[in-house]
Amino acid sequence: MRTASDASSLFARARAQIPIADALGLLTPPGLLVKLAAYALGVNRSDRVAGTDPSSRDPEFLALLLDAFRPVAERYFRARYVGLEKVPAAGPMLLVGNHNGGLLTTESYLTYLALWDHFGPERALYGLAHDVLFDDPTLRSYAGKFGALRASHEAAHAAFAGGHGVLVYPGSDLDSFRSFRDRKRVVFGERTGFVRLALRERVPIVPTVCAGPQEQWIVLTRGDAIARAFRMKRWARTDVFPIVLSLPWGLTSGFVPYLPLPVPCTLAFGDPISWPAYGPEAADDDAIVARCRDEVASAMQRILDGLYRDRSPFIG
Repeated sequence: MRTASDASSLFARARAQIPIADALGLLTPPGLLVKLAAYALGVNRSDRVAGTDPSSRDPEFLALLLDAFRPVAERYFRARYVGLEKVPAAGPMLLVGNHNGGLLTTESYLTYLALWDHFGPERALYGLAHDVLFDDPTLRSYAGKFGALRASHEAAHAAFAGGHGVLVYPGSDLDSFRSFRDRKRVVFGERTGFVRLALRERVPIVPTVCAGPQEQWIVLTRGDAIARAFRMKRWARTDVFPIVLSLPWGLTSGFVPYLPLPVPCTLAFGDPISWPAYGPEAADDDAIVARCRDEVASAMQRILDGLYRDRSPFIG
């Protein structure tokens, strides 16, 4: 149980590592909305190389965030982990997850926390993230410390070269903003980049599936038609404009930060998937890539089906 002394120590560490001005810009809805708007308007568009250096990862900063998140995971989300023994203890790997919760990617934090507590800080994990985290200098600095990399094969290659793990969510906005009625589905669309990456790099894929975070709010519609009408793919790199019900705002856009409901979450890891019969050139064969994508998606869907088999909405 966390004591007053533990909390005081945590706040002292936070003050030492995060200036108050940065905290206000990163942790408050108005501050985050300003940064999102700046990205949409192209105010800070940075060089694509920014955010691709794995050496930016800061274990001390990671320890701070995970120590703060651990009691939230244990008490608020009542997190449960399944299959950690299936995760390779060493060597490069690609963790492929189902995405949930819009801007609040609870499953990402749970994955970082699970691997950190199971293997220790030496088993580094890097998450491939949206450009929005790297075009604002403050966001870019803290994202790099956390172990986030700009989503690209070049950044992933740099992490693999060091023998590290990379976390990716192929469904991205299609998956993260799927409607509440589709919360039990893994949604990749036609996206295949993660398979091409795994084939070229000859690394195993570890299915990483979470049930619960998509019940932390209610997505009424993903808003594909709205996004097309406003050509959001061109200026915001998104195919959706979700309409949601969330706390404390009620009916709002899915791009507004919110307070997640205290829904129990289960994170499950599946058996690693690899294709040793294929060489790197298979990454350029669309038929092979499609078959491999479907194999991974099917394995993840089976895991998610199992997690939801005896689950009740909102109460786990």
